[in-house]
Amino acid sequence: MSISTATHDGCSSSSPRSAKIANLIRQFTNTMKSGGLKFKDRCKKPTQVHALTINSILSSSSSNSDESTTLPFVNAKSLLPYGLPDTHLIEPPLDPHLNPLDFINSISDLYKRIIHSSSESESCGLYLEQYALFCAVGDPKLLRRSLQSAREHAVDIHSKVVLSAWLRYERREDELVGISAMDCIGKVLECPKSALIDIAYDPSHSVFDRCQCVSENASENLNVTGSRTSLNNEFLVHGNDDEIVWFCIGNEVITCLRPKIASLSSPLNTLLYGNFIESAKETIDFSRTGISKEAMRGVEVFSRTKQMENFFSPSIVLEILSFSQKFCCEEMKSACEVYLSPLISTIEDALIFIEYGFENMASLLVASCLQVLLRELPSSLNNPKVLTLFSSSESMEKLASVNHSSFLLYYFLTQVAMEEKMTSVNTVTLFERLIESATDTWQKTLAYHQLGVLLFEREEYKHSQTCFEAAFEMGHVYSATGIARTMYKQGKTYLAREVINKILSENKPNGWMYQERSLYTLGSKKILDLEEATKLDPTLSYPYKYRSVSMVGENQINEAVEEINKIIRFKISPDCLELRAWFHLCLEDYPAAVRDICALLSLDPNYMMFHGKMRGDYLVEVLNQKVQQWTPADCWVELYDRWSCIDDIGSLAIIHQMLVHDPGKSLLRFRQSLLLLRLNCQKAAMRSLRLARNLANTKHERLVYEGWILYDTGYREEALSKAEESILIQRSFEAYFLKAYTLADASLDSDSSSFVIQLLIDALKCPSDGLRKGQALNNLGSIYVDCGKHDLAADCYINALDIKHTRAHQGLARVYSLKDERKAAYDEMTKLIEKAGNSASAYEKRSEYCDRDNATSDLSMATQLDPLRTYPYRYRAAVLMDEQKESEAVEELTKAIAFKPELQMLHLRAAFYESMSEYELALRDCEAGLCLDPTHKDTLELYHRTQKAAEYT
Repeated sequence: MSISTATHDGCSSSSPRSAKIANLIRQFTNTMKSGGLKFKDRCKKPTQVHALTINSILSSSSSNSDESTTLPFVNAKSLLPYGLPDTHLIEPPLDPHLNPLDFINSISDLYKRIIHSSSESESCGLYLEQYALFCAVGDPKLLRRSLQSAREHAVDIHSKVVLSAWLRYERREDELVGISAMDCIGKVLECPKSALIDIAYDPSHSVFDRCQCVSENASENLNVTGSRTSLNNEFLVHGNDDEIVWFCIGNEVITCLRPKIASLSSPLNTLLYGNFIESAKETIDFSRTGISKEAMRGVEVFSRTKQMENFFSPSIVLEILSFSQKFCCEEMKSACEVYLSPLISTIEDALIFIEYGFENMASLLVASCLQVLLRELPSSLNNPKVLTLFSSSESMEKLASVNHSSFLLYYFLTQVAMEEKMTSVNTVTLFERLIESATDTWQKTLAYHQLGVLLFEREEYKHSQTCFEAAFEMGHVYSATGIARTMYKQGKTYLAREVINKILSENKPNGWMYQERSLYTLGSKKILDLEEATKLDPTLSYPYKYRSVSMVGENQINEAVEEINKIIRFKISPDCLELRAWFHLCLEDYPAAVRDICALLSLDPNYMMFHGKMRGDYLVEVLNQKVQQWTPADCWVELYDRWSCIDDIGSLAIIHQMLVHDPGKSLLRFRQSLLLLRLNCQKAAMRSLRLARNLANTKHERLVYEGWILYDTGYREEALSKAEESILIQRSFEAYFLKAYTLADASLDSDSSSFVIQLLIDALKCPSDGLRKGQALNNLGSIYVDCGKHDLAADCYINALDIKHTRAHQGLARVYSLKDERKAAYDEMTKLIEKAGNSASAYEKRSEYCDRDNATSDLSMATQLDPLRTYPYRYRAAVLMDEQKESEAVEELTKAIAFKPELQMLHLRAAFYESMSEYELALRDCEAGLCLDPTHKDTLELYHRTQKAAEYT
């Protein structure tokens, strides 16, 4: 059943606009025959669609030879070869993560369970559950902190191995040239050797401590070298005849000390001193035990030295391992595993040794193999043998037999498979293993829901529906969207709508509920549902996309652009940029289309345009024939202009174009990463930063980029060390800036502030361009303000403005405000608003320098432009609280917390509840806030204060 009755060309054949469209077709055909459209000939943007029936146009003009010179493939395709965007193909994807109805209650309850957990193992599992809940929020820092906490409390080797590999996977060090998957970055947290050490949790030794694996390796080598003196013949001089036993293997005789061999295990002790006939023999035939003479000599050496000598070959140690398993020699078996573990460094090694591990029940050896396979993710999953190892039920049983099958393991594997968009049968099997390994309700719920999403993507709707129903029965209400969607795909639109109607009637409405119901309604009801969805959750992109595509169908292209702009202003994503580019193609605004496609290719280099039917980079090549081409110098001029206008998307697009001509330029990749971070595209930013590091031509430059990677992943001290090392090699702007930025991240006293100031001054003395120096001047001004040196700060901001660093207006306004020149501060922010083009942050900041009425107006505009900014909600709530409108104040915060559960808003709402003597609600918000940041001092104080108040009521 069709959701929309609009046709691809936006009107039916009997539409009143048909004559106008026919005229447009004739115009388009004449233009094509006269040599093609050229951007420089156009004076203004057209307001109608010129290519609505492009296939018929092409068929009538395919013989024109001039077209091939302007656009090589125009005989076969056009700039709109697939018509207009289709509302059927922009349906919102199903969220694969846990999505509780009341997120705040869920994380509040989780926090209470964490602080009252009875064991480290339980705490580890709770932090994994926290990770699963935070996936719905999508904040990489929250997710990483949850994994780090889980690793901190992990007590068994298996959990340590999986979590260390997962943390490494999140950093993707495999993309750094010259870095091995098994390299240690200097922290216990991710160290592959530390993960294999079976020691109990010790609060005094944090996993965030520096790893000592290098020095430990040195001492181990020293000990091994020193042990070589105690070898075969020494005991023969001092041994008594009755202590000697000879083991015959073929024609060889191995001389051993009977008590030493007997001490290896109870079975051997019984054999040599028990009631067996061998106990009375001096010579025992071991030819049928399956051990070679070389391996038996190794057993003899271990019986005396309790060490595996480093001159033993791996094959001999494997034989000794098998002998140990057969005769229950646990100490020797453990030594064999410790000896073999460091030898496993490749996927091929791991696949070979893991079979020996299974055969001999060698848990540590299997852990070592597992670690290599996991630390090579995602590439290792492309190996059929690895995928079979993890997906087959037989392998799962083998892993379980050595304590290496767990929900944690399969959760990690399935997350990687989802991120890599793997939808093969083997991936389905991985999810089936996830379900089998799930024990807690939340684990089973997550497993069934995610398998349902995967099967939905594979268009196996009946099986998908079954999985969603299982998750729904376990209390995951959001899985109803999966039930409804699978029914809809099977042609049961009415039943799908009834499923969501039932959810809406039984629960507090949520934005996703109205969004989902809109898929199963038409006309005005659909529009009303989408408007309600946007009202409850303005971050949902589908309502904006649907409304804009519908406008295109009605030939309202400019209005469609403005509609999609509403979400692009605060939430950039490839799909929304694609739609805007598509709209610009309809308007024949080719430069704007190129800008948007280049920007989205910065986010996703392999993006496919037109609902997945054409490569984005190919379309850019075609469009480049329609727009003016810039030289590298032109690009830098344009970049300065875009940067000055705070047009981050335009800046990103220009850098992408520069990279096409100079793909090996590490500096450009670094600039790209800075812009992506500013646009809150953290994964894409990290990818660009890694490329910058890999492309760096000098060591000092490479060290700076490595420092930024470490800083962005939470390793501040290591980042500082990289900056200092880079400065020792060469004094550069970026090295000084990295060092200053890293130090300024901590709370600065007067001495450290002076040090950071000097670092920024040193940076400004080094060669760089105005874009970066403007940022340094801006940062320097901020520190001067914090130190009370307002005149120096003003000089910095004015100098930054002189080189077009427009954001310095905000700093200068702050200086004026501190000097009680509020009118000047207001005017300064007005300049920023005029230059930045409706900047939400500028409106928000300007509100601090005007009266309450104007402040309310500015904050309203800020919320309209960017509903994710939390200050306006907190301000309005505080005003309502001052007016003793307590319920309205709480509601103002509540409506924002519903789509952005942010710590400061939770803290403020908790404080409101405390003042209203609603202690249970205050405690709930404190607990939720502390789940987001357990170290937040103000929230901790409020929490303890509220607990005491609650005890007396």
